[in-house]
This record gives sequence, structure tokens and C-alpha cells, in this order.
Amino acid sequence: MNHSDEEKYERVKKQIKNERSWYSHLLAYIVFCTVGQLFYAGVFDGGSFTSYIPFWTRLITPVLWGIALLLHWFYVFKGVRYNAFYKKWEQRKIQEYMESEEEDYINNNRK
Repeated sequence: MNHSDEEKYERVKKQIKNERSWYSHLLAYIVFCTVGQLFYAGVFDGGSFTSYIPFWTRLITPVLWGIALLLHWFYVFKGVRYNAFYKKWEQRKIQEYMESEEEDYINNNRK
């Protein structure tokens, strides 16, 4: 394998690892939220403990964790598009600073 193929292989391997972690995150979300909702519904304690808990508390974990899951999804599946933009921007900035440093060096040596 040449160097380019190795880089592609590593990128694909990393993407697959990220996707696998997202699916694990999704599974944990589904399981935990289901168990949590069953708990709040009083399935495990017959409602003796959960009758004192306000209704809105049963929504906090699924909503906040759902937002985190959505952000994780954007990072894993949509981040590939944005990474190309940032890499180009980064290369452009590096080139800009390199030229600026070279210009400063030349100007300082002329004095």
C-alpha cells in the first residue's frame, strides 16, 4: 500500500470507529431512557416513591441526553463535510502567516 492508501485506510477506520461509538451511544440512550420512563411510571416500585417526583423531571434526562446525541450525530456523520472546509481554511491561514513571517524577516534584514 502506498502512503495515500494508508491515509485513506486510517481515515476510514477512524470514521467506522466513530460511527460504532455513535450507535453504542444511541443504544445506551434508548435503554436508559426506557428504564427511566418505566421507573417514573411506577413499574418498579408501584408508584410509592415516584408519586412524589414532579412530572417535568421525567423529561430532563431524555431531552438533554437527546441534544447530546444529536450533537454527537452531527460530529460523526456531518463533520466530514465541515472538516474539509476547516482544513482548507487552516492551510490558507498557515500560508498567510508564513508569508507574513517571511516578509517581516526580509524587512528586518534590510535595516
